[in-house]
Amino acid sequence: MACTRGKASPDRHTQKRLFAASAGYCQRPKCRRPLFVDTGTQNVHIAEMAHIFAANNTGPRRNLALTPEQRGAFENLILLCSSCHTEIDKAPTDFPDAEVARWKEEHAAKLASLFGAAEYGSRAEVRTAIEPALLENRVIFQDYGPNNEYRLNPESEMAVTWKRKMLSTIIPNNRKIILVLDANRRHLLSAELQTLEIFRQHVDDLEDRHIGEGVRGIGRRFPEEMNTIAT
Repeated sequence: MACTRGKASPDRHTQKRLFAASAGYCQRPKCRRPLFVDTGTQNVHIAEMAHIFAANNTGPRRNLALTPEQRGAFENLILLCSSCHTEIDKAPTDFPDAEVARWKEEHAAKLASLFGAAEYGSRAEVRTAIEPALLENRVIFQDYGPNNEYRLNPESEMAVTWKRKMLSTIIPNNRKIILVLDANRRHLLSAELQTLEIFRQHVDDLEDRHIGEGVRGIGRRFPEEMNTIAT
């Protein structure tokens, strides 16, 4: 997912926003290929940050009026699989900027309709909406998380599987959970609102660690109170 375009390159915060907005899938509507692929022996990511308007004055869909900073901004970037990125840049007249921008909007609308747009009428409905993602994350952590014995061997196959599941499932699930809870804050108690903010920081630290060139270090731990939020 690297990009070396000087000031037209997205910063770390923008990279994380792009990943969160994609939910781990190519943002081209007819593609939506998973961006993290298990090859059988290792996990590879095929995510590429594509510029809607070109990163420079000679690239595809160039716009001479944009500054380098505007070209590297979240609004001018879309996360695609390597195949779709190559296709739109090799045939830019078939993929004008308005169409590529529309892909990103449609992807966001799809995710919102699936995971975050609904405001529920009761705490029970909120809990029902987030429980599958919480349970899936909990099972993955128990089975593959770094508390297992393989922690002494970071090159083990279990470590590779944990990394894949973190990127393809846990982080997208976390974003779904935050979307649902943010849309239904009126149903949460004051202590639960605090738990949500702690969880938000936990998610941010996870993304900083696992996406791109994340810096290793101590991050906010998962708040156990999330296991009972809105119950």
